[in-house]
Amino acid sequence: MSLFATVLAATEAPAPLIAPPLVIAGVALAVFIVLAIVTWSFRDVANRHSQKTAKGDHDSHGAGH
Repeated sequence: MSLFATVLAATEAPAPLIAPPLVIAGVALAVFIVLAIVTWSFRDVANRHSQKTAKGDHDSHGAGH
């Protein structure tokens, strides 16, 4: 290891955190839980409108036939 790397490693201080690590982990976990709830709430949207899509396909192709 060079002298420059040794001096740089000795003088480099860790950056201060805005909160304790457990609080940061808790906030990240809460964000992921909220995103999972949003994803879960849209789990069946495509199936709810399958009849409208099938009906719309026949109407849109009817002009050319």
